Amino acid sequence: MRRRALAVIFYMLGICLAVDSARGASDLPPAASIKVDFAHDIQPILEKHCFDCHSAKKQKSGLRLDDKDSVLRGGDSGKPALVAGKSRDSQLILRVAGLVAQDEIMPPKGERLTPTQIGLLEAWIDQGASFPANSTGPKKHWAYVKPKRPEPPKVKNSRWVRNPIDNFILARLQKENLKPSAEADRATLIRRLSLDLTGLPPDIEEVDAFVADKSKDAYEKLVERLLATPHYGEKWARHWLDLARYADTTGYERDPARSMWLYRDWVINAFNRDVPFDQFTIEQLAGDMLPNPTIEQQIASGFHRNTMLNTEGGVDKEQARVETIVDRVNTTSTVWLGSTLACAQCHTHKYDPFTLKEYYQLFAFFNNADEPDLSVPTSRQTSRLKEIQTETTRLDAEFKKETPELAAVQIVWEKRQLAEAIPWATLDPTSFTSAGGAKFTKLEDKSLLASGINPSNDTYTVTAGTVLRNITGLRLEIIPDASLPDQSSGRRSNGSFVLNRFEVAAAPRDNSQAAQSITLKTAIADYTSEGRKLTTLLDGKADAGWPTSADHADFKTEHAAYFECEKPINFTNGTLLTITLRHASKWPEANIGRFRLAITTNVNPTAASKLPVAVLNALTVAPDQRNEKQKAEVLSRFRVDAPELKVIRQQLADLRKEETELKKQIPTTLVMKEREAPRETHIFMRGNFLNVGDRVYANVPAALPSLPANQPTNRLTLAHWLISPENPLTARVTVNRIWEQYFGHGIVETVEDFGSQGEAPTHPELLDWLATEFIRQGWSMKAMHRLIVTSAAYRQVSKASPELLERDPYNRLLARGPRFRVPAEGVRDITLKASGLLSSKIGGPSVFPYQPDGIWTQIYSGDKWETSKGEDKYRRGLYTFWRRTSPYPAFMSFDAPSRELICTRRPRSNTPLQALDTMNDPAYVEAAQALARRVLKEGGADNSKRAVYAFRLCISRRPQDGELKRILALYEQELTRFKNDHAAAEKMATSELGKAPEGLGVDELAAWTVVANVLLNLDETITKG
Repeated sequence: MRRRALAVIFYMLGICLAVDSARGASDLPPAASIKVDFAHDIQPILEKHCFDCHSAKKQKSGLRLDDKDSVLRGGDSGKPALVAGKSRDSQLILRVAGLVAQDEIMPPKGERLTPTQIGLLEAWIDQGASFPANSTGPKKHWAYVKPKRPEPPKVKNSRWVRNPIDNFILARLQKENLKPSAEADRATLIRRLSLDLTGLPPDIEEVDAFVADKSKDAYEKLVERLLATPHYGEKWARHWLDLARYADTTGYERDPARSMWLYRDWVINAFNRDVPFDQFTIEQLAGDMLPNPTIEQQIASGFHRNTMLNTEGGVDKEQARVETIVDRVNTTSTVWLGSTLACAQCHTHKYDPFTLKEYYQLFAFFNNADEPDLSVPTSRQTSRLKEIQTETTRLDAEFKKETPELAAVQIVWEKRQLAEAIPWATLDPTSFTSAGGAKFTKLEDKSLLASGINPSNDTYTVTAGTVLRNITGLRLEIIPDASLPDQSSGRRSNGSFVLNRFEVAAAPRDNSQAAQSITLKTAIADYTSEGRKLTTLLDGKADAGWPTSADHADFKTEHAAYFECEKPINFTNGTLLTITLRHASKWPEANIGRFRLAITTNVNPTAASKLPVAVLNALTVAPDQRNEKQKAEVLSRFRVDAPELKVIRQQLADLRKEETELKKQIPTTLVMKEREAPRETHIFMRGNFLNVGDRVYANVPAALPSLPANQPTNRLTLAHWLISPENPLTARVTVNRIWEQYFGHGIVETVEDFGSQGEAPTHPELLDWLATEFIRQGWSMKAMHRLIVTSAAYRQVSKASPELLERDPYNRLLARGPRFRVPAEGVRDITLKASGLLSSKIGGPSVFPYQPDGIWTQIYSGDKWETSKGEDKYRRGLYTFWRRTSPYPAFMSFDAPSRELICTRRPRSNTPLQALDTMNDPAYVEAAQALARRVLKEGGADNSKRAVYAFRLCISRRPQDGELKRILALYEQELTRFKNDHAAAEKMATSELGKAPEGLGVDELAAWTVVANVLLNLDETITKG
């Protein structure tokens, strides 16, 4: 008795030695009033706090707690760990509650048990300490057992029930001796519903119409209307984009922009079209692998292209690739399985049944994908491109038409070119090295082909001898090769190269030690990007080079650069030349792939460089001795010069220019594509990709249902497995996440973790019923939303009595309606909607609303935030450009994530910085000015009507008498102030929006702007209640 009295005292004071939580024993109902389930309530506690030391794998002090016989037998002390039916005589309770000597308190290290957990253990023991029947170990964790559809429980107050959800909620409330709250008034319901389904507050006219609608199905009609609006897709896409870690940049230090907005628009459209969640899953995880995938399905596969991408110089490409796959495994397991598989990346999971090997078996599903870009032209662009191609084909045929007249002109042209040509002697390299470790192969034409290692910036050194004297110039030929990326001439992934310095040294052939640097005075090329001068290769400026980017050069064509020596190189017995090619571009791996060197003794070595090297070489061959390629090279160049073809050439040039510009405007997005040749997958020991272990093959964890037989083990099969009705997790995890968005907490609080370390569900039968109903409804997300919002539980008032706040402060039992602040984007959207500025445009490229100057100065890439113009400035927050290293600051204040990794649930903080933002940020000041102008234009001539109108635009309901008086008093106070300070009035009324419209007094407008600013800053304005 003394021990029990002590325990009660500890519980009542909330200072139990084992407790960190502030909750007391009053949180728990009496043991006799609840039925404790071992798998749901007890096993998670034991797994988290006890099994590390007392389970099958380890029995400290001889005690094992995962087996009934062992528990009743006890450990080395000889005392049973528990006495069934007598919790206060059980060593387990005495030790976890701290009612023993200090060195006997359990657990000895780490987090102590909370009063709630201790109370559950007490109730379990007092109810007989039941273990799973016929089991020598712990029962399979509840989340890994396929849900069985329970019957909705019968309840006393059946009149309150609107759908089966309410049966489960009310049954739990009755057990807790609680009653549900009354239904909220209609103005509150339409605002709550509108914010939940569209993310926007309702118009005043919509509120009045709903309040006046006395039909029995008025609420249901409202639900259907809101589900049908395109803004529904915008609202629910925002939640999904957090899971998809959607952003407009790649992340890491430079964090450059990339094009992903087509994926974002796909998500919006998918929600609006109510794409079933199973199909929604398949298309995002493996849309590219479907038979004859549509453009939309390929765009959907961009879900896993939202990973960060490291493009920094010097990055290990394989490490970067592995990191993206790790993110894909972790994200997939969190979004669909609600599991912390990331814990098994380095070692077998300590708490859940996932091994290191199984982690890399999942890794294997994603290890066989390439990552291409996809061009997605609009219908207008597609149509115009076809027109251009048709006209180009017609003109090209005319351009290439052979006539006797043109053949005669070509003969004359060839003779003139040969007469003007400068003789070049190709160097035969005797030594060639790469500072970065690349391997060179000398080909028959004396060119050098690089292969193997491709460092971020390489330096090539080539040595060759010649007997020529009076060398006046050198030629560097760049040659495409089939072995290089995109069959181009550079080694960068897109086939490009950037050369930053060209250096020459010369020595007598018989005295290599007497080498001297050669000064080059002129450098030109048959092509330079953006008209840049090639002298940058002589001064070695690292920020320039030849050429600069793949956007301005055809790297699949031979090009040449020509260098003139300041003085001829003249050694009597021949010359030993050493040529150095330095690559120092900011673009990593942009090294030349294949090149050839030549020299000349011509007095003007750069004079004939207008002709490509391939043409010059072909011209030296007699016409009847040329091969087909040489004939084509000469004929093609002749047609470029022939005056007779000038008009057609210009027409073709204009069309190709238009085509090029049009293609630049075509939207692109990042997608997945399965490789034809699969990669091998190995376990990475301790998660280190350099420490390779055994080879593994794609498979799923053994604790979950097996993959279907006779199916390929690829991403598509994995996607089908995830949405199989046999999978115990996906439906549960998904409906729980939806529930959390409506009520502020999931039925399982830890929406990201359904494992043993996650919270147990507050309403386990409801969770299973919703999961099975989701599948029965064909995975329709709109059907699930409809079901939740039409429940009586959802429609309750959110106001709580002191008693209810004490009993259930976090509203986990749902004896009242939900009330919490809207997410960051919603704060902005509500403000813009109330002010009348909000654009209703759906989709399109991301926009740049106002943000303070200097925010991006910390970004290494040097990008600038250019504020959008027109309606793009007032788009919904969903469309704001999302930079991972510097997200939109007003969103960050309201707890928006960086989206560098998955975000399953956003925190909800309440900080002074939030009010500073909404009161002073020019974007919000501008909204206040617009709201004031709207009130003066639309609110009527009477200040009382204007005040009511302004209040309802922000909060939807009508103000109470006291609220109205305070608004009017504020207005009069500010009006008096501004009449005495016209300069301040002018600034307040016009600083952001500009000159006041005709007929509106500046003093009056300034006063209403202050009122508008205050109303937009009310908690109720940005709170769903």
